[in-house]
Amino acid sequence: MNILEEIIKKKIKEIDLDKKITPLNDIKKLITKKNFNFKKQLDKFSLQKKIAIIAEVKKASPSKGVFLEKFNHLQIAKEYIRAGAACLSILTEKNYFLGNKQYLKDIKSKTSLPILCKDFFIDPYQVYEAASLGADCILILLKSTDDKLTKSLYEASLECGMDSIIEVHNENEMQIALKYKDAIIGINNRNLETFETDINTTVNIFNKFDLKNRTIICESGINTKTDINFIMEKTGISNFLIGESLIKSDSIFNKLVELNS
Repeated sequence: MNILEEIIKKKIKEIDLDKKITPLNDIKKLITKKNFNFKKQLDKFSLQKKIAIIAEVKKASPSKGVFLEKFNHLQIAKEYIRAGAACLSILTEKNYFLGNKQYLKDIKSKTSLPILCKDFFIDPYQVYEAASLGADCILILLKSTDDKLTKSLYEASLECGMDSIIEVHNENEMQIALKYKDAIIGINNRNLETFETDINTTVNIFNKFDLKNRTIICESGINTKTDINFIMEKTGISNFLIGESLIKSDSIFNKLVELNS
C-alpha cells in the first residue's frame, strides 16, 4: 500500500465519523453561497500580467516530515497577505500533513483573499463542509477518484458557488480534466506514489494540449524565481501553488516577495 492509498483509507474512516457528529443537512445550513472568487482572482492577476501565487499554509508532508516546529497558521497567512499572495491554500488533512480544518476557519475570519481547501476529497460531504468553513475552492485529485465521484464533487462545488481545481499528473488525467469546462486545472509536478518532483512534468503535459482558454496552475516543486521563469517561458502559465519553499525559508515575507518580483 502506497502513501496515497494509506491516506484515503484513513480519510474514509474520518468522513464516516464526521457524518455521525454533524449530518450533511446540518452542514448545509451553515453554508453561505460563494461567488466563484478564486478563479476570478487568478483571472484578475492574469489580466494585470502579474504572477499569481497561491501560498500554502502547510505544516508537514509525508515525505519531508515537519517543515516548521513553531507553526502559527495565522502568522504565516498574515505574512503571505502582506507579501502579495493572490490566494491562500490551507492544508486540512490531519494525519499526514498535520493540517486542521480550524486553520481554514481562523484564517478566513481574518482575510478576504480567496482560499483553497487542500485535502483529499472523496465524498461530496467534504465539499459542503469546506464551504461551511469558508473555503472558496476545493481540489479534486483525479488519482484518488473515479469518473462518477469526480462529477459529484465538481457539481457539489458549483452548487456552493465554489471553484474547483482538478489536479492532474499525466496526459490521461488531463483528457479527463478538460471535460469539466468551468474547472481550474492544476498540473502537479509531484509523483504522489514516490513524492518526488520534476517541474518538467508541467511543461511536458501543457505542450500536448490546447489550453489557451483554460486557467492552469503549476503545482509543487517551485523553489526559486528561476523555476517560475522557466515555467512561464515554456508554457505561459503564471499561476503557481507554492508551499514548502515558502514555509521553510528564513523569511516567508521576503521569499514570497522574491518569487513575485
